[in-house]
Amino acid sequence: MNLRRLKYFVKIVDVGSLTQAADLLHIAQPALSQQLATLEGEVGQQLLLRTKRGVTPTEAGKVLYRHAQLILRQCDQAVVDMQAASRGLSGSVSIGLAPGTLAATLSLPLLRILRARHPGIVPYLNENYGTTLSELIMNGRMDLAVLYGGRVRVHGLLFVPLMREPLFLVGPQSMPAPDETVTVQAVAAYDLYVPRGYNYVRKLVDEAFAAAGLVPRVVAEIESATTLRAVIGDGLGATVAPASLARELVVECDAWQARIVEPAIDAPLALCQSDHLPLSEPAIAVKEILLELVAELPGSFPKPKKAKPQPQPQPAVPNSETA
Repeated sequence: MNLRRLKYFVKIVDVGSLTQAADLLHIAQPALSQQLATLEGEVGQQLLLRTKRGVTPTEAGKVLYRHAQLILRQCDQAVVDMQAASRGLSGSVSIGLAPGTLAATLSLPLLRILRARHPGIVPYLNENYGTTLSELIMNGRMDLAVLYGGRVRVHGLLFVPLMREPLFLVGPQSMPAPDETVTVQAVAAYDLYVPRGYNYVRKLVDEAFAAAGLVPRVVAEIESATTLRAVIGDGLGATVAPASLARELVVECDAWQARIVEPAIDAPLALCQSDHLPLSEPAIAVKEILLELVAELPGSFPKPKKAKPQPQPQPAVPNSETA
């Protein structure tokens, strides 16, 4: 199969119509149908089902569609990288930053450094939850993400540990404040507003409570940082948050915070990327900047060292007496 037929096939699936795809590709519909038939002959599979409403991919077509998107994206990136090699780094890089984490504070300094060092790179910043960001990376639709995770190996993903953030109980001034630290058993007495169970921080909280034979008193599950600030500010209850978000809530909501101990709960922050799709040159440059920024923060892990190139054996010089 060749790239042109893959492009045709992806366009047909995207619009769901041979006629509309032919118009968008500026080719005759019979010619497009012939290209599709050739592709189906090459792979030995029927790829599309024709209906009154248009065309839909078969199961084999769906598999090829996913692979074709990755193949075409890598080919486009190869062209960008080759062009960048001659005129400096340029191109787009997609970066995910998990909200409510230290990652969200990296966006502004990242943009400043990128503009100074690599003005040809156009970053796309996406603040979303870790589960969504990791899925985008696995599907090849995002280059990098800074999120909580990395404790468990996930097929398709590579995690570079960055740092650990301790979790704090944060509450309004209308509620009695504990000391600087608070045990998990004491946290069980508070009405909590926390994210849903698939959220990484929520999983850490549930695990700590389960290990202590306790159940958190969850009165509402909230994913919105804006709503969470309103809840704390209105004195409705408390929440459990990483150190970076806890500091923001204390300042913005005139709240108190207490580090959770016995046991202490730490959220590992990691840089996530695909374990099988290579990063483009611009994405590698962005990754280096992110590692630099995190290395300046307290509690960060040492920056991963680059592997030193192994010396190559030198070819033997022929001896004139034996040559």
